[in-house]
Amino acid sequence: MVITLKQELIMNSFKTLDGRGANVHIAYGACITIQYITNVIIHGLNIHDCKQTGNAMVRSSPSHYGWRTLADGDGVSIFGASHIWVDHNSLSNCADGLIDAIMASTAITISNNYFTHHNEVMLLGHSDSYTGDKQMQVTIAYNHFGEGLIQRMPRCRHGYFHVVNNDYTHWEMYAIGGSADPTINSQGNRYLAPSDQNAKEVTKRVDTDTSRWSHWNWRSEGDLMLNGAYFTPSGAGAAASYARASSLGAKSSSMVGTITSGAGVLNCRRGYQC
Repeated sequence: MVITLKQELIMNSFKTLDGRGANVHIAYGACITIQYITNVIIHGLNIHDCKQTGNAMVRSSPSHYGWRTLADGDGVSIFGASHIWVDHNSLSNCADGLIDAIMASTAITISNNYFTHHNEVMLLGHSDSYTGDKQMQVTIAYNHFGEGLIQRMPRCRHGYFHVVNNDYTHWEMYAIGGSADPTINSQGNRYLAPSDQNAKEVTKRVDTDTSRWSHWNWRSEGDLMLNGAYFTPSGAGAAASYARASSLGAKSSSMVGTITSGAGVLNCRRGYQC
């Protein structure tokens, strides 16, 4: 089925959207907003071609139906929410980000997804000036960042980010970026640089002088760099500084191809274990 939403799909806490056993696309209209709630799982959905919607009356809870301004057009928008798991989805070609998490959202896991054909893939952190995002903790694991991607895989601000055992097979500008002193722990990923000699660097400090970012804690540990890819580390590098950003043990980067082979929507059949 293809579900084309006129306005954002907004839910309460303790909800699961699970597309296993059916071929479900949320596409060509509004997409998913997770706002000021906790304990949500998004699983097994094709999310693509999301549009800006809003400037309309939208139901945001069973008891509230009110005016909402224009939404950005994200595939999954996480806003002031916590304990969110986005797993085994296929995402591409949305008006803004494929997955964005802002406004002090935290305890987020983004895993086993397949990302393709998009510019600004993933934004984690509202703005450089919004210090509420210092509490943000995000794990990005076992995803495949595939063809047609340009930047922000992710782009981070303020918080703590564990990027572990992902497969990066395409970027045109950079893979991992950030500003406002985020901690980034890159472990056991496979980075395949593009042929463009100007885009070999995995990392980008966005609009920040070296004198400011040299103390930020960014490290690469056990990553596999291919076709001239390189990661520019910074900070003291003490293990303790990455503790909050390390939520699971990294496997060897040589296993990334196997680990991510099932990234994206699973081919499940109704009545069979998936």
